[in-house]
Amino acid sequence: MAAKVIDGKEFAASVRAQVAEQVSKLKDEHNIIPGLAVVLVGEDAASQVYVRNKHASTIEVGMNSYEHRLSADTTESDLLKLINDLNNDPKVNGILCQLPLPKHLDEELVINSIIPEKDVDGFHISNVGMLSTGQKSMVPCTPLGCLMMLRDHHGSLSGLNAVVVGRSNIVGKPMANLLLRDSCTVTIAHSRTKNIEAVCRTADIVIAAVGRPEMITGDWIADGATVIDVGINRIPHPDKEGKFKLVGDVDFASASAKAGAITPVPGGVGPMTIACLLANTLTACCRSNNLAEPEGLTA
Repeated sequence: MAAKVIDGKEFAASVRAQVAEQVSKLKDEHNIIPGLAVVLVGEDAASQVYVRNKHASTIEVGMNSYEHRLSADTTESDLLKLINDLNNDPKVNGILCQLPLPKHLDEELVINSIIPEKDVDGFHISNVGMLSTGQKSMVPCTPLGCLMMLRDHHGSLSGLNAVVVGRSNIVGKPMANLLLRDSCTVTIAHSRTKNIEAVCRTADIVIAAVGRPEMITGDWIADGATVIDVGINRIPHPDKEGKFKLVGDVDFASASAKAGAITPVPGGVGPMTIACLLANTLTACCRSNNLAEPEGLTA
C-alpha cells in the first residue's frame, strides 16, 4: 500500500491561520501587534527571495514586518549596532538575520548578539543550551515544523524509535533534542555511522537531514515507518536537458512504497519553516508580555 503523503503546504496554511487568529486576538484584547525584524546583508539571490516571502507572510497574518537591507560591504560594527537597536526596540518581538552572511562577517558573533528572547531562529547559544537541557527556549523553525507534523500524524510520539540522519546544528541536533523531549528513543546517524541502512530500518520515524540527494532509499525504511525529508537538493533533470529539479535526501518513489507516511520535496517540510517562524514570533510576543503561549504552536 502506498504511503500517506504528508502535505506540508496544507499543514503550513493551517499553522498560518492559527497564528493569524491569535494575532487578531492580541490586537483586540490587548492592543498588541507582534513585530518581526529581518536583516538582509548583501545581494544573495536566494536570500532575497526568502526575505520577500517572509515579509509577505508576516503581513498576511497581521504582524508588523520590519525589513533592514544592508549592503554587502556593511561593517561588523554597523551590523551589531543595528541588532542592538532592534534588541532594545519594544515593537520588535523577533529578529532574524538572514544567512549566509558575507564572508567578512562572523556569523556566530552576529547570531549570538541577538538576545535569546527575540532569537526566533533558535540559533543563539543560550537557546541551544536550554533546548538540550529541556528548558523553555526558542526552537529552530525547521525542526519545530517537523515535530508539529509528526505529532499531528502520530498523536503521541512516546516510545517510538526515531533515527535522525544528519548532525547539523540547524536541524539534526535540535531535532534529536525535540524528539527526546517527546519521549522517543533517538539515534543520530551520520557519515561515519556503521551499517547506516540497518540503523534506519530499526526506526518508526526517519528524519532525513543529511544534504545528499536521494541518499535514503526504500530498502533503508521499515514497513510502515514515517519519513520526514528535510533535504532540498537541486539536481539535473533526467528528462529535460539543461533543466533542474528539486529532490530531497530520500528517494521518494522507493521509500513511499515502504513507508506508512512521507513528506514530499518540494511541498513537505519547506513550507513549514516560514510558518514556524511566524509561530515563534507570536510565542516571543506572548512571553514578553506575560501572556499565555499559543497552544499547538510551540514545542
